Amino acid sequence: MTSITSSRTRPIVAIDGPAGAGKSSVARRLAERLGFVLVDTGALYRTVALAAQRDGIAFDDAEGLERLTHSLVAANAIAFAPAQGREPRVSFSGEDISDAIRTPEMGMGASIVSAHPGVRAALLDLQRKLGEGGGVVLEGRDIGTVVFPDADVKFFLTASPEVRATRRFEELVAKGQSVTFEGTLEEVKKRDAQDMNRAHAPLRRAPTAILIDSSGNTVDETVSKMADIVLAHGKNVNTGEEG
Repeated sequence: MTSITSSRTRPIVAIDGPAGAGKSSVARRLAERLGFVLVDTGALYRTVALAAQRDGIAFDDAEGLERLTHSLVAANAIAFAPAQGREPRVSFSGEDISDAIRTPEMGMGASIVSAHPGVRAALLDLQRKLGEGGGVVLEGRDIGTVVFPDADVKFFLTASPEVRATRRFEELVAKGQSVTFEGTLEEVKKRDAQDMNRAHAPLRRAPTAILIDSSGNTVDETVSKMADIVLAHGKNVNTGEEG
């Protein structure tokens, strides 16, 4: 298993939080603001869910999913490419699947497959390898608690279920999907319960994570607040800023 380095010269920024809190947008813009690399861990699990669906592997087939995930990691089948002002593009065996993994079905699928210890273990080393050098922003459910418990700056980004459902509903409508607000809110609450109550690596706030409630803030306001916090740690984590 890849060890977690403590000699990095640039910080690791971990962002955890529930679905719909805006982690993807905030993490992307924060990485751009700081000049860091964004590692979208949620996209990894969504990709596993999509690959499983295509291979006819049920989301509750723990052994099948573990074998599949190990094969994807061994083949370096998952890759990220930056996209200025948008979520990173994700490719699977050379195919751009960025849009295919951003559906409600794949979101729920990612929540289910990520609950399997074998899948998480298979992706753990990959996540650590992508972020171990520092100068990265990682977002997910267990970045600050499991993947990088020694991250230099940890955030727990959240918002009320109603605010998160509204954001998700507007996003899906903009993509032309036929959804209702009530159905979206129910999905958000179901996803919260599923993520917080799973037996392995449940969603929780790390003891040292800074709570950021984005309910009444724009993405830019949230990013500015978080960037100030990261830069304030500059002298301790060698960002090059005077802090």
